[in-house]
Amino acid sequence: GLWGTRLMEESNTSRERYLKSILRELITYMVFLLVLCVLTYGTVSSNMYYYTRVMSQLFLETPVSKTEKTDFKTLSTMDDFWKFTEGPLLDGLYWEMWYNNKTMAENKSFIYYENLLLGVPRIRQLKVRNDSCSIPEDLKEEIKDCYDVYSVANEDTAPFGLQNGTAWTYTNEKDLNGSSHWGLIATYSGAGYYQDLARTREVTALQIANLKKNLWLDRGTRAAFIDFSVYNANINLFCVIRLLVEFPATGGLVTSWHFQPVRLIHYISTFDFFLAACEMSFCLFVLYYMVEEVLEIRIHRLRYFRSVWNCLDILIIVLSVVAIGIGIYRTSTVDMLLRKLLEDQNSFPNFEPLAYWQMQFNNIAAVVVFFVWIKLFKFVNFNRTMSQLSTTMSHCVKDVIGFAIMFFIIFLAYAQLAYLVFGTQIGDFSTFQDCIFTQFRIILGDFNFTEVEEANRILGPIYFTTFVFFMFFILL
Repeated sequence: GLWGTRLMEESNTSRERYLKSILRELITYMVFLLVLCVLTYGTVSSNMYYYTRVMSQLFLETPVSKTEKTDFKTLSTMDDFWKFTEGPLLDGLYWEMWYNNKTMAENKSFIYYENLLLGVPRIRQLKVRNDSCSIPEDLKEEIKDCYDVYSVANEDTAPFGLQNGTAWTYTNEKDLNGSSHWGLIATYSGAGYYQDLARTREVTALQIANLKKNLWLDRGTRAAFIDFSVYNANINLFCVIRLLVEFPATGGLVTSWHFQPVRLIHYISTFDFFLAACEMSFCLFVLYYMVEEVLEIRIHRLRYFRSVWNCLDILIIVLSVVAIGIGIYRTSTVDMLLRKLLEDQNSFPNFEPLAYWQMQFNNIAAVVVFFVWIKLFKFVNFNRTMSQLSTTMSHCVKDVIGFAIMFFIIFLAYAQLAYLVFGTQIGDFSTFQDCIFTQFRIILGDFNFTEVEEANRILGPIYFTTFVFFMFFILL
């Protein structure tokens, strides 16, 4: 029948019918693979990389002034932060003049003369309370204030400074339509104190000067976000940009950034409509395979799940359904967001949730493509030559597991040692996860022995020498 597979035909005595089922199943799967590849690769282009590169160069690599080499990546103090907002940020956001000093369109900024700044940018900060940590009794006379590391429980929600306007009063995550953000130091909520900037450089400069004058950033500040979005009609791409400055409890600051190019407006060109046809085909294929797996489960019941390939089929279908759901949500939400932006162009267009879901969609699509290609082994295993790999793996699986146990016992022991000895001195060993990745790099020959030796002149060489000895000469 239409859903006949070799798993359904195993009980049939006809060899010819069994081979026909395999051939039909393989041809159907190859068409599905082709549609999936066209669909996924058709939504990605090299323009996305160049778009990200030019925007990141503008905001991350421009010096804060002509006399300093400091840029966003190398900011180190609050004073540097304000220099960045008053210099490279304003210069990058507002392109109001051509290179011959001719004025561009009124109340519109086209970054690099091509990328329309959507609505207005937003600057937002999160603070912690002054009483969020305790001071030792012996030092209470010397130290009056104490600001803990960031957590939602420690978050300051009280008005401060001028105590009027959104910049000085707290707004919760729901009202901001925000979401949590995983930074380098902590995970931050989508709430906080925010200031929507203006559509002109002059007004925005006054707003930033007012925040700076009234000490908007203080000792309680733990994170400052700068969010804005741009659109390039030439390549039909949005770029959702977030610049994050984290202020750890140790002092100083740490910067990170996120540039997410996304195609939110679909079905414009002829190729877009071709992709729409591929999307419909993909949905039909997913429905086809759902019915097929249900029929196979009805026949074999719990024995169906004993096969790794069958479990992989279920995983591919589940991820595909999730991807389809995200795609539908993304398409419906962007129309509403653009309509709202056109009604009030002086508002902040919050594309961050869409960028988040687009990133999840890309991740799921990448995993689905990977598993779909891996599943090809299921169809070539009936060939004696092609089945050698799976046969070899099945015979040596016990030995591989035994070796893996021995390997990771020694590997994790060295990771614990490195974290405790070098964690306070070397960035590559500053967290336990970093220690694990650094040791994998050492195995591949990528290491800096001088850093290890300088961190601990006795244990450093001992750690490095014995780790290399055990990994290379004993285990590997």
